Amino acid sequence: MKLHRERSGLTQQQLAEAMGYSVEQVASVEQGRRPAKDTFTEAAERALEAQGTLSVLQDDVDLAKLPSFFVDFALIEAEAVSRFSYDPLLVPGLLQTEEYARTLFTAHCPPLGEDLIERHVEARLHRQKLLTRTPMVDVSFIIGETALRNPVLGGDAFDAQLRHVLAQSRLRNVEIQVMPADRGFHPGLDGSFVVLETLGHQRVGYVESQEVGTVVTDPAEVSTFALRYGKLRSQALNPEESARFIERVAGEA
Repeated sequence: MKLHRERSGLTQQQLAEAMGYSVEQVASVEQGRRPAKDTFTEAAERALEAQGTLSVLQDDVDLAKLPSFFVDFALIEAEAVSRFSYDPLLVPGLLQTEEYARTLFTAHCPPLGEDLIERHVEARLHRQKLLTRTPMVDVSFIIGETALRNPVLGGDAFDAQLRHVLAQSRLRNVEIQVMPADRGFHPGLDGSFVVLETLGHQRVGYVESQEVGTVVTDPAEVSTFALRYGKLRSQALNPEESARFIERVAGEA
């Protein structure tokens, strides 16, 4: 951005005025102290007539906002053709509203600074483009009943989160199932996991706990993940039953 600004003969103040942002924000992005949001990059593109050379870098900028332990998986996820996940305790990140995500990051232990909270929220929301991108990604979620009843948010905000999950379940490429709490033993009791398939048709697994993320590429181990996911699908409520279940929980919120 600095290169384009200087070629245009603009000061930071002049660019800030042309973009509708503060000079402090322009300086922070130029110096790498603050990753740019999509809207900031779009404004810079227009003001500098950058012909897409800034926008093409936005995905890399958004990756820089992610927690370091998650970056390796996020790079693989961005190129997935299918993604299946089991989430027993929290609404999956790809289905979270902005308020739900911000509440989780605000409650982080140890506490995060306000700037870092905002970066993580922005990055999580950016990842959600996976659900609506072209070409479509085949996405499946199995969500534990506990995740849908845990009042991470109160009142209307929690109801809005549940309604958002329902809205996403209506996308043609998204399937959402609920695992009731009374199912007894099932293969998901060992914790959450993800199985995805890459553009090169390689299957990859991912497990995460206490901010330690592990990408699993060994074919035998990934095959076990896929087998367990198939079992979970057969034990969870089907998509229609799941939608009715979420409707009922939303009505109780």
